[in-house]
Amino acid sequence: MKAAIVTGPDQLSIREVETPAPGPTDVLVKMKACGLCGSDPHSLRAGFLVPGAPETRLGHEPAGAVVEVGAEVTGIADGDHVVINPMGVPDAIIGGGGHQGALSEYVLVRDAGLRRNLQIMPPQIPFHVAALVEPMSVARRAVNRTRPKPEDKVVVFGAGPVGLGGLLAYKALGVEHVVVVDVQTNRLTKALALGADAVVNSAEEDLLERLVALHGAASDAFGVQGLPGTDIYLDAAGVPSVVQTVLQSAKQDATLGIVAIHRKPIEVDFEGLIPKELTIVASMGYSEEFFQVADDLTANWEKYALIVSDVRPFEDVEDAIRLAGTPGTTDKVVVTFE
Repeated sequence: MKAAIVTGPDQLSIREVETPAPGPTDVLVKMKACGLCGSDPHSLRAGFLVPGAPETRLGHEPAGAVVEVGAEVTGIADGDHVVINPMGVPDAIIGGGGHQGALSEYVLVRDAGLRRNLQIMPPQIPFHVAALVEPMSVARRAVNRTRPKPEDKVVVFGAGPVGLGGLLAYKALGVEHVVVVDVQTNRLTKALALGADAVVNSAEEDLLERLVALHGAASDAFGVQGLPGTDIYLDAAGVPSVVQTVLQSAKQDATLGIVAIHRKPIEVDFEGLIPKELTIVASMGYSEEFFQVADDLTANWEKYALIVSDVRPFEDVEDAIRLAGTPGTTDKVVVTFE
């Protein structure tokens, strides 16, 4: 089979490797689609290699069709359309340093089991949409970490794939008012189509003034007035000014969730945080969220489909990775296989 392999900085090889053979508790899946994460172009540029390993296989957002089922596996049959939880395998994460990556023609799921590392998806859902389950699970985990209530007023910073996944997650949990903030008009238009109650272009509007208009005014523990009445902020943008704005303007007892990757440290005025009693939670990966999203995507796949902006064939995988790593040129890139 063919597999996309990083061998050094900016060095990607499409190589013929041995197709894995399933044992009695395993399932072999032919890849049909694999989404590209922001970590994929970063890994390629950096030449990410596991210590001691000469190469790294990429791809951790897989969807495919079962082609071989071990004799001891139950509930899964040849031909089933499935998504794979890359963190649910007994060896290292698929596409995250393990010996397998989903940017390959086949992936072997060891110790396979439904609702453990595999979920069957209805055949009417396109594979390039089913591949969104993994990145949307990252967003769902971040949302769960902020512990939203239906009456909360929420702001999501960043209308990229994870930010839009956060919007969908808050709405799936019954949150009544969610605002999405970005600087790209096309992304904000997509957020409205996905159910945002309001959007703010922070490059054109006074953000805090707009949030007060949308969420009302509140105060901190010292009685400072005029702060936005926002209960939860989710940073899916990774821009230092987002965190700094929240730290300065949050009301008392608000929550800031951080799922974006910040490549550089951010200076924090901890004394200024005291009267805000701000709760800050970070999020990485997912656990049960993978199957929560699989269920929600099954019920609402046409809405999730709006998140995908580019579909590229596996033959163009290197160009697809570079496209995904070029800011402002695309939103969500998915690689497909014949």
